[in-house]
Amino acid sequence: MEVHQLQILRELGDLGSVRAVAEALFVTPSAVSQQLALLQRGVDVPLTRKEGRTLVLTDAGRILADAGAAVVASLADARAAIGNYQNDADAPVTLAGFHSVGQSLFAPLLARLKTSGGPQPLFSDEDVAQHDFPALAARYDLVLAHRMDHTPPWPTGQVTVVPLAHEPLDIAVPAGHRLAGYRAVRPNDLAAERWAVSREGYSPADILGAIAAVSGNAPDIIHRINDYATVAELVGTGNVLGVIPRYTAGALVGPGVVLVPLEGIANRRRIDLLARPESMRRVSVQRVAEALRATMVERARG
Repeated sequence: MEVHQLQILRELGDLGSVRAVAEALFVTPSAVSQQLALLQRGVDVPLTRKEGRTLVLTDAGRILADAGAAVVASLADARAAIGNYQNDADAPVTLAGFHSVGQSLFAPLLARLKTSGGPQPLFSDEDVAQHDFPALAARYDLVLAHRMDHTPPWPTGQVTVVPLAHEPLDIAVPAGHRLAGYRAVRPNDLAAERWAVSREGYSPADILGAIAAVSGNAPDIIHRINDYATVAELVGTGNVLGVIPRYTAGALVGPGVVLVPLEGIANRRRIDLLARPESMRRVSVQRVAEALRATMVERARG
C-alpha cells in the first residue's frame, strides 16, 4: 500500500471516474487503473465496483480513501515541517572538533556568528583517531577533522567534505636550543633528540614516525601527550622537543619555545569539515560552515 495509490483512490472518490483522475494527476487512465489494481491486491475486501461503464468506490473503498486523505495530509504536513527545519537559518547547529581546533576556532567562530546574527553553535570536543572522525557525523551536524596527506581520504559516500586548511606541523624547540635559530630543520638534524609527542594514530606521532624512517634513528619518546598546550610547556623546560600544528596550536606556544619549519618529509595535515549530506542541506548548517571557512582563513593568515 503506497501513498500515491491512496491518493488515486481518494481522487476517484472525489472526481468520479478514472479518466478524470488521470487528467487531474497528469497520467494515463491505464496508469490509474494499474495502481488501483496494485492497491486492491493488498486488501481483502473490494475497494471499487462497476456502475455501468463507471468505476466507483465501495463502502470499504471510501473508508480507505478517507483514511488515505488523512495520510496524504499528514505527509504534506511532515514535508512542510522538514522544509521549515531545513530553511530555518537560525536553527542551532551541533559542532564537534578535536581539541586544538576547538581551542583555536570555537571562540572566534562564536564571535563571528554573534556579529553576523547567525545561528547558535553548540560545541563539543572529540579527541579521536583519524579513522574515527566520519562516524561522529552521525551524532553532530558538523565535525572538524584532520588527516595527514598520505592517509586514506574521507569516505565521500558517507560524508560531505568541506576543505578548510592544509596545515604544516612544525618542530617545537626550547628558545635556547641549538636548532632554535634554524630557518628550517630536516630529519637528520633531529637525531638523538628527546620528544614529547601524541599517542599513536594522531598527526604528531605520524610526523615523528616519518622523521625516524627518513633519518634512520629511532625516536626517544619521553612523554605521550595529546594536549598541545602541555607539550609546549614541556618543551619550554628545555628537556624535550615537540611537534605542533602551526595554525591551530601555534598560539599556545609561549616565549620560551620556538616553532621551526620541518623540511624533507610530508608534514602537512588537512583540516576538513565533515557532515552527513542531509545535514548540509540545512541553511543554518551551511551558514556555520561558511563562517568556519572564513574563521580558518583568518587563523591561517595569523
